[in-house]
Amino acid sequence: MQLFYNPDITKNTEQFSFPKEESKHIVKVLRKNVGDILHITNGHGWLFTAEIAIPNINKCTAIMVSKSLQPKRDYHLHLAVAPTKMNDRYEWFLEKATEIGIDSITPIICDHSERKVIKPERFERILQSAMKQSLNCYLPKLNDAITFKAFLKQGFNGGLFIAHCEETDRTSLKESLKPKQDITILIGPEGDFSVKEIEQALLNNFNPVTLGNTRLRTETAAIVACHSVAFINEL
Repeated sequence: MQLFYNPDITKNTEQFSFPKEESKHIVKVLRKNVGDILHITNGHGWLFTAEIAIPNINKCTAIMVSKSLQPKRDYHLHLAVAPTKMNDRYEWFLEKATEIGIDSITPIICDHSERKVIKPERFERILQSAMKQSLNCYLPKLNDAITFKAFLKQGFNGGLFIAHCEETDRTSLKESLKPKQDITILIGPEGDFSVKEIEQALLNNFNPVTLGNTRLRTETAAIVACHSVAFINEL
């Protein structure tokens, strides 16, 4: 099955048209024609089945055939991850985390951050592409970049964790996780969180954790955290 994405479709939509670029892909590249079936999601959990009515390369029109709301995970995973120095590494994290399973992502600007500006439009495209590739009907929410200090002022639910490399008392993330629990995990930049940031996080009820015995890159640490949460919820 190939999955398409159209954020404007709702459960009440009966007919719709794809934008020009995607219409061209459907008609010229995939060679779809009248009567062919397409599967589409709006990123909010709905899986739609539609039948092509007008296979126009500029405006491919389809008629809705069926719809179903896909089951959602019984936990919510929010990763707050500092942007990496090299953009492609953060993009890799976004792609793989979407494939594994994540609900919300916040780029956090930290004391040791070398990159303080992100390109949300490109990040959104990567999330959409990964969602379609993994046949997932829920698009992760990409929040605006925010400073670490401002992020801590937000309200949180569930388990709160900060992964850092300081030689202080920490527990294993895998041993700290509980299934079916909302989770927020903080992952720092290449230079790790500053001591001050760690102290601030602890004062805001974040628990210090380790992701293993080796020093991980930011994007690797984020993926390890993401997979750990997915794994504990599959047991």
